[in-house]
Amino acid sequence: MGKKSLAVGIDIGGTKTAFGIVNKEGSLLRKGCMPTTGHLSIEAYILALKAELSAWITAAGPEQIAGLGVGAPNANFYTGEIKEAVNLPWKGTINLVALLEEAFGYPTVVTNDANAAALGEMHYGAARSMKDFVVITLGTGLGSGIVANGQLIYGHDGFAGELGHIIAVRGGRRCGCGRQGCLERYVSATGIVATAKEWLEEGNSGSVLSGMDPLTAKDIHEAAVQGDELAKKLFSYTGQVLGETLADVVAITSPEAFIFFGGLSGAGDLLLQPAKAAMEENLLHVYRDKVKFLTSALPAADAAILGASALVWT
Repeated sequence: MGKKSLAVGIDIGGTKTAFGIVNKEGSLLRKGCMPTTGHLSIEAYILALKAELSAWITAAGPEQIAGLGVGAPNANFYTGEIKEAVNLPWKGTINLVALLEEAFGYPTVVTNDANAAALGEMHYGAARSMKDFVVITLGTGLGSGIVANGQLIYGHDGFAGELGHIIAVRGGRRCGCGRQGCLERYVSATGIVATAKEWLEEGNSGSVLSGMDPLTAKDIHEAAVQGDELAKKLFSYTGQVLGETLADVVAITSPEAFIFFGGLSGAGDLLLQPAKAAMEENLLHVYRDKVKFLTSALPAADAAILGASALVWT
């Protein structure tokens, strides 16, 4: 790429958009954010984004910029479009790549936020030496990006790798996607709270969680750290559901590691120890003791920008 040594990383979230200029080593030279909402149209939003970034691009040297990488909900790597993203303010199909290339004049690549996280780990983080791994983002829902043979798996339509919508509990909770028992309905901040509420309704008055309203995943984590038995069992059960499902994922992709990122993964061993135990217990013997559990090596505050910027180098 000659002297084109910088990439612009943009992470479009439901409420805010984070962006930055990143070098090939993964150093974030500048970063900022702006509201995603409050713009009358996607065109107005992109004008606002250009206004925010133009001075930085000028300062970095426009000739140094190799391109823009964008992580966004429902973004399709193949088409460059976002289709019907429920948590973004714009409806219908948006040709994001065409709009950004017209505004900025640089090659632009988009993918969904979990895929961007996987690329970030591969270029700058815990998976730098790996060709086969899965990144799992544990937030409000469960996202994932699967890398096999050194390539992110997009599938024929660009939507591969949705581990959050593997059926983990047959006939289980109804998911927003229309199915029942999806993994993210159990293993996510929302999922662990749903389990807690079910169990509390069955009667666990001795727990500090009893009577908490609203109840959050953070509350459950804090209670578990303080030794609350119900809270510890909640993490144990959530980890078990995760581990049993990951045993199936191993049978399909045989990854070197699962790399965990996002809010709920901050619970560490409370979640990951029972998950690893359940996975090992359910693995086909040829896979046992081969798959590592790692946490993200990217700084949490910057991971989305770094992941998006990595799209430019792939």
